[in-house]
Amino acid sequence: MTTDAERYEDGGDVPLAGYAVLASVFGAGVGTFAVLARRRGVQLPQAVPPWDVVLMGAASYKASRLLARDKITSFLRAPFTRRADEGEASEVIDEPRGDGIRRAVGDLLSCPFCTSAWAAGTLVCAYAAAPRLTRLVSGGLGALTVADWLQYAWTWTQATES
Repeated sequence: MTTDAERYEDGGDVPLAGYAVLASVFGAGVGTFAVLARRRGVQLPQAVPPWDVVLMGAASYKASRLLARDKITSFLRAPFTRRADEGEASEVIDEPRGDGIRRAVGDLLSCPFCTSAWAAGTLVCAYAAAPRLTRLVSGGLGALTVADWLQYAWTWTQATES
């Protein structure tokens, strides 16, 4: 059995260099946005209303589920993951494959918690540059979130009536 310490050793199964590359890409993306936004005179909002935080939170949740678990987006994950199991509704469970950067990307794309950070980062940058458009996109993803929960509620009521 591999200990946690051994997993981080040279040749361990945790792709730390790949994670570092992905963290650098994320940071570079945010940094590039900041530089371009400043050059174009984008004014950051003085405050972000709580409703917008909730809306972007629901949108980040749904975007991450679409990327990491939806059957239809499997083609995006396929080079980096393999199907491990079927989930609830139209969701699937994929697991990372390969090693190095391929494994790191597989870890990212198979984890809705991981992809939600990227989705939220994208939405925050978009909100700074185009708040109205970002609210519209977030509203659409938020509506999908509500629809999903209503589908689950309907399924639950049908199961309890039997």
